[in-house]
Amino acid sequence: MSKQKRILIVDDDENIRELLEFDIVQSGYYVDTAVDGMDGLNKALNNSYDLILLDVMMPKMNGFDVCKHIRQAKINIPILMLTAKGTIQDKTEGFEGGADDYLVKPFDIQEVLLRIRVLLRRNAPVQEDSIQNEVLEEGDIELLPDSLECIIINKRIKLTPTEFEILYCLMQHFNNSVTLSTLLDEVWGYDSDEDVRMVRVHIGGLRNKIEPDAKCPRYLHTVTNVGYKLTPFGEQ
Repeated sequence: MSKQKRILIVDDDENIRELLEFDIVQSGYYVDTAVDGMDGLNKALNNSYDLILLDVMMPKMNGFDVCKHIRQAKINIPILMLTAKGTIQDKTEGFEGGADDYLVKPFDIQEVLLRIRVLLRRNAPVQEDSIQNEVLEEGDIELLPDSLECIIINKRIKLTPTEFEILYCLMQHFNNSVTLSTLLDEVWGYDSDEDVRMVRVHIGGLRNKIEPDAKCPRYLHTVTNVGYKLTPFGEQ
């Protein structure tokens, strides 16, 4: 029997918090709540959760800062940000701070539940028999599913769940171009032109971690008008 997943909801709006809690509990998850950013950060640092729903505009500490502090503490569980602000700048700030996904208020609760399922599936431990015949090591790059890390030329790099999934997807197609729609489908579980920017922001974060010089990529290359290509042997 699988262990019940634990979800932390951090939102200062009581109505939204209670709505989310009710529907998420009805879907079979355990839910804990926090009423402001500082409360949410303290709970995230001192308890074990499988996913965090994080509002942006909150008293005491905003969601962007909460997210950054969680990632600085090396807590790599999925973070789904919920906000009334939906500009590209806001999304970029959230993703660069370590968020995995982003929903704009008002949202459909079924969409929230879908994103939760996708993020939990993505962060689930990889079973040994499920990765047979799949590429987890090629050239300079080795992926470590259990710890969400990669090793590149003896350098161990910690990845967020989304960064790991992107790199994993590209490893399955190494030396071949992968379209943006393929990345959205395989990593996020849906294809939407509106979320192309989301892919690009995560690619930028991944490059900052795996490339000696992110401005001159050796491994993760942009394929103009197509998407991206991973060359597991670094190209000078």
